Amino acid sequence: AGLGGMLLLGPAGCGVLNSEGAGAQSMSLAYSRPIEDLDPHGVSSAAEPTQLVGRNVYDTLVTREDDEIQPSLATEWKRPDENTWVFTLRSGVKFHDGKPLTATDAKASLERLAGTEEAPLAPLWESLDSVDATDKRTLTIKTKEPLGTMLPNLTLLFILPADKLGDKGFFRKPVGSGPFKVESFVPAQRLKLTSYADYWEGPPKLKELEFSYIPEDSTRLTSLQNGEVQATWTITADQLPQFEGDEDVRLETATSYTYYFNWFNCSREPFTDPNVRRAMWHAVDVEAMAKDLFQDTVRLMKAPLSSSVFGYAPQEPYEYDPERARKLLTDAGYPDGFSTTLMFSEAYGAEMRRVAETLVSYWADIGVKVEPQELEDAQWLERLTALDWDMDVQTNATQTGDADYSLGRLYTTEANRLGYSNKELDRILYAARTTNDQDERADLYAQACEILWNDATGIYPFEVQAKYALSSGVNGFEPAPTFTPTFRTVSVEA
Repeated sequence: AGLGGMLLLGPAGCGVLNSEGAGAQSMSLAYSRPIEDLDPHGVSSAAEPTQLVGRNVYDTLVTREDDEIQPSLATEWKRPDENTWVFTLRSGVKFHDGKPLTATDAKASLERLAGTEEAPLAPLWESLDSVDATDKRTLTIKTKEPLGTMLPNLTLLFILPADKLGDKGFFRKPVGSGPFKVESFVPAQRLKLTSYADYWEGPPKLKELEFSYIPEDSTRLTSLQNGEVQATWTITADQLPQFEGDEDVRLETATSYTYYFNWFNCSREPFTDPNVRRAMWHAVDVEAMAKDLFQDTVRLMKAPLSSSVFGYAPQEPYEYDPERARKLLTDAGYPDGFSTTLMFSEAYGAEMRRVAETLVSYWADIGVKVEPQELEDAQWLERLTALDWDMDVQTNATQTGDADYSLGRLYTTEANRLGYSNKELDRILYAARTTNDQDERADLYAQACEILWNDATGIYPFEVQAKYALSSGVNGFEPAPTFTPTFRTVSVEA
């Protein structure tokens, strides 16, 4: 999920294929996480790899650009009453198979996403009442109560053809309306996309776009430097110096929606006691960790959200104070510390391993013995959702750019993602989701940030800076705060 926050594009001209003429271009990307599922409505709908594919293969009704919601498949929308939204769809849009995209497809896609219980994005649509395709270009969405997150939520609703959604084999080679078509797909290995010449916003400049799963940092960098690939994510901070002075590479930065956190299972002793959780936070020198592990690829957090997200409200940082941490443990009944575990997914790679090891070292200084548990990704996810853990360190990206995606989806009593329950917080998050007044929503999220921060539901140390390194021959690339960039406007000079 964007660890280290780097996208690196190689030397100009590498990988350009001219077999179809001067304009024919190909870009190869080495991706640090496996692309295993192309279904944007299913169990992997919130996962970065699935979202990355979605941005390039499918379309959404609206999109977020420069912190503003902009039209995409929907050209305009209105709200005749607090619970009703009416969207006018763009005319002339076609799926990759040539069939027209209509409001019926948007209706089927929303109903499928909202109705898939195991889908992590389904909770965003709990208040959905009805969806109607009034005509081919008009979509009417009614909610049981006002939904202040309607537009941000729709930035994650990828539109699929209604008549294909019952086909079990559809997602082996799915059809979308986005700038690229799926040419071939080998799960967890390789995804090859080709240009969609009839894309409504204009065809991509690249003719081919290929993603290969290469988990090892050194192998990805070697592939990049050898010209075998032209882009790769997840460049760790200790690997950055090797690119200094390289005149063929330029660095760009976007403020990211991604942040690190260490959750406490608040339903398990001793983390049921907020003083224990606060002690664990005071024991960690997050400023030193940021400097030693990440250099300038992260910034210190002051809220349980990235500073770029709507609803962010800065809080007073927890000072590094081991003595205070020991006193809090003593007051909580643990003068000699205790033993516990910390789990994380191996999919995050070496950088997360170093984060875990550093945390374990800090906690040992206050008498807390922590066993790190690096798990295979599927096992980690299974245990996470079953609350079968003591502590969990990972990253999260607030994909919609709106606080509800992280706070409202993860921290309510009903969600029960970390064994934490606070009825006042439930009330605040419910109120923030069910008002269309955006100023009121901002005030409510400020209250929510304060509660979560003071209760130390987790340790929130760093927000990731989305740093991109581009070769002088790569043009038209737009940095994405979600680490799910689109490539429609990208070209590579020969």
